[in-house]
Amino acid sequence: MLKSIRLIRQILSYDRNLMGFFIPTIRKNQFAIFAVLIVGLSLLSCNTRTTDAAKDATFRNIDKSSEKPYLILISLDGFRWDYVKRFNPPNLTAFIENGVQAKSLVPSFPTKTFPNHYTIATGMYPDKHEILGNSFYSYEKKAIYRLGDREKVEDGTYYGGSPIWVTAKRAGMVTASYFFVGSEADIQGIRPDYYYIFDNSVKNEDRVDQVLKWLEMPEKERPQMITMYFSDMDNTGHSYGPNNDEQLKRTLTSLDTVLGNLFLGVKNSNLPVNIIIVSDHGMKEVPIDKYLPIEKIQNDELYQTINNGSIVSIHPKQEDQVDYIYKLLKDKEENFKVYKTENTPKFEYTPQNKNWGSIQILPDPDFYFTGIRSINFRKESSRKIYGEHGFDPALKDLHGIFYANGPAFKKGHTIPSIKNIHVYPLMCEILGLDIAKDIDGNLNQIKSALVNQN
Repeated sequence: MLKSIRLIRQILSYDRNLMGFFIPTIRKNQFAIFAVLIVGLSLLSCNTRTTDAAKDATFRNIDKSSEKPYLILISLDGFRWDYVKRFNPPNLTAFIENGVQAKSLVPSFPTKTFPNHYTIATGMYPDKHEILGNSFYSYEKKAIYRLGDREKVEDGTYYGGSPIWVTAKRAGMVTASYFFVGSEADIQGIRPDYYYIFDNSVKNEDRVDQVLKWLEMPEKERPQMITMYFSDMDNTGHSYGPNNDEQLKRTLTSLDTVLGNLFLGVKNSNLPVNIIIVSDHGMKEVPIDKYLPIEKIQNDELYQTINNGSIVSIHPKQEDQVDYIYKLLKDKEENFKVYKTENTPKFEYTPQNKNWGSIQILPDPDFYFTGIRSINFRKESSRKIYGEHGFDPALKDLHGIFYANGPAFKKGHTIPSIKNIHVYPLMCEILGLDIAKDIDGNLNQIKSALVNQN
């Protein structure tokens, strides 16, 4: 809205000769309508960045790529591994029965939204692709990346690796995204050919309609790699916890209807479309009395504190004070543990990225760090149970989903639980793309999901 207001002000002040044309020829109420139209156009431009070239449909698949199958990657944020079995949503259940499912999808630590979406997209652990959390400090930029900071989120220099849409684009494929972590950023100078700036108010039905419109485009211009994102289950899980069946079922029923419309539209397209459905993490129940105030461990004079709830990263302002700060925090341990970064548990590897900071603080099981204002707000609510994630990926509650359906996949097949680093090489295999050598994922760990593969 601020951008809209600025735009109107710019129009009013930029060229008085221009406004001198409008004002005498429209009445006061008409001018108000004109202003509203300007606001609407501005809001549209903020949320839909399908460049002028995209509007003119100038993107083209090269001849070789147009012969390959299509792939839609769908993320259902916060969708725990057991939700389908518990609630039996008809469209997702049929999708699974006629395709492939993993017993669960194992996230990377910390089991947070941004790092795990980007791990799925790149096949790399956060330590390598550098999106370490929903918030993290960059020593190179001397700045904090936060998921709510539009400038940082859209800055491709924060993102390492080659996400699937970049890999596909470099191979000559048209790509599109209706939301996915990283898809708004110019990674390696590349964005999806068609993409939208994240806006959680956009109806799920609108997202599905747009994807089906992309599939209706002429073959040369039709996106072959599409990503989608839905946050419904994550929102409900946070608000009510992962064991509130009434609220979860209500949300899932609505989401399942929308997905059913997508599945039907894809079927009616008669195109060789493969669909992979994943989630970034599951959800764990956290009672109101298990929240820890982050303020108790903050010390702005000695270090910077980056809080991701399930892990707190400490960045000393002077390198020679690491041991002193470590001891200072160890002496404060109460419902949390303090570690030197290289000795921190839960990681699948020894963390090497400098941006983690020198010291990590992990809450004890069932505890979670947040601000005192947030804690007080929750205490004023009638709800006593909430949902959080970010914890140890070995906990089954934190596992997500992997479902797949389409001509590339077996039917009625179940594979063991798999790590989310393996999804990227699978997508490359389906699209006929070269798999980068420096990723952490391994096609051999997941290729049994494919037709004619053991």
